[in-house]
Amino acid sequence: MNEHRHTWPLTTMCRLLQVARAGFYQWLHRPESDHAKEDARLLVLIRDSWRASGGVYGSRRVLGDLREIGEVCGKHRVARIMRQHSIKAQRGYKALRPIAGRPYLLAPNHLNREFTTSQPDQTWVTDITYIRTWQGWLYLAVVIDLFSLRVVGWSMKPTLSRELALNALLMALWRRKPTGRVLVHSDQGSQYGSDDWRRFCLSHNLEPSMSRRGNCWDNAVAESFFSSLKKERIRKRIYKTRDLAKSDVFDYIEAFYNRTRRHSHLGGISPEAFERASA
Repeated sequence: MNEHRHTWPLTTMCRLLQVARAGFYQWLHRPESDHAKEDARLLVLIRDSWRASGGVYGSRRVLGDLREIGEVCGKHRVARIMRQHSIKAQRGYKALRPIAGRPYLLAPNHLNREFTTSQPDQTWVTDITYIRTWQGWLYLAVVIDLFSLRVVGWSMKPTLSRELALNALLMALWRRKPTGRVLVHSDQGSQYGSDDWRRFCLSHNLEPSMSRRGNCWDNAVAESFFSSLKKERIRKRIYKTRDLAKSDVFDYIEAFYNRTRRHSHLGGISPEAFERASA
């Protein structure tokens, strides 16, 4: 009676699966295949890559990490393993809808959506976004070099002041020390149309350029960076304090985005690696 009670679930399972008990036992105790062992080994590396990215890498970028450490495996295998173990990249926000707009009288649109440059420090794009905290808004201004997509300057303040934009540009100048004239493209925000901004650009050999009013695609690279920041790090949460938000954004920009985050536009490597390879 005890034996019957012990074997009944297995007998029922075999009946449901329509297989013989002997065959089921053989399958249950057979050695793990070499293919399965290799999948298990790759799974550890895949999870390490995915976790190191903060959970934002999909199979393509994970494959780039694996190949960088000498692993030889196909993209379909990586995608399959990630799919089987529910390892997914963070999903993006909705794409912004293009809106036609008029040019700004203070500065023409010199960039004209030419987002690719052949040398560093030829063209920078800049923009401002906001981050929610329980202490109020934290505003972030960034300056990005179109050559490598590297964030070369940034500034964070609790108010939407002119100094916010100027400090980010000042950091970019201090870090990069450009020898030639640099085109600096922005939207039509009041910080970029101020007398302080225009005088600063004039005195530092910077040429202002402005998007058409209401057209986000004229400054698509900056918009793309903010989208990545918010989906990969902020993830719609509200920080407890501005200092916590500053620390997290600093880590994202300097430790992850510039140094290690892979960009398909750069051949699957980070901005810093791209600049080193191009030097």
